Amino acid sequence: MKEKAVPPNHLVLAFSYNIIGLLASNMKNYSEALEFNEKAVKVAEESQPRNHVILVLAYESIGIVHENMGEYSKALDYYEKSLKIKQESQPLDQCNLAASYHSIGWVYNSMGDYSKALEFNEKALKIREELQPPNQRDMAHSYNNIGIVYNNMSEYSKALDFHKKANQIYKNVLPPNHPDLATSYNNIGLVYDSMGDYGVIEVLRN
Repeated sequence: MKEKAVPPNHLVLAFSYNIIGLLASNMKNYSEALEFNEKAVKVAEESQPRNHVILVLAYESIGIVHENMGEYSKALDYYEKSLKIKQESQPLDQCNLAASYHSIGWVYNSMGDYSKALEFNEKALKIREELQPPNQRDMAHSYNNIGIVYNNMSEYSKALDFHKKANQIYKNVLPPNHPDLATSYNNIGLVYDSMGDYGVIEVLRN
């Protein structure tokens, strides 16, 4: 219905494609998610001037789909396209830049490139720590991801330090039954498991 109601290059149509793509992705229908987000990209690229807001949304949505499919190099390509637009936009939106660095860092972690994962997660954290007012939960997400990377690098004391920072924030800003808090305790447990300290794991379970 949307396609008949508006011109083929209309931005409302591109937003509609993006939303349909997001819904398909949430339902794990990845081929359909890619199809509709690629349509959104085509409309946004053909608009005059190019609509950067839609391109960023669509590129990131496509990146998420490829990441969920385990196609990390493709995910990285689309996350980097989105980041490039953000870096060229004026004024710079630091919060959105941090989100891109966070996503790219997580993909590098999934690819086993831990030095790159650390680099991009630290970029995200630096921005998030300097934002005023700071978004505590976003900072916790960065601490958590850096802790995961350090655990993967077998640097367990550093991993624990960052996971505990994340955990403290989660305890301050989230209800006690929130899944992010449960994940945080689990991540701390995984570090102790890697260290062979099973007594602490039992304490965490209780």
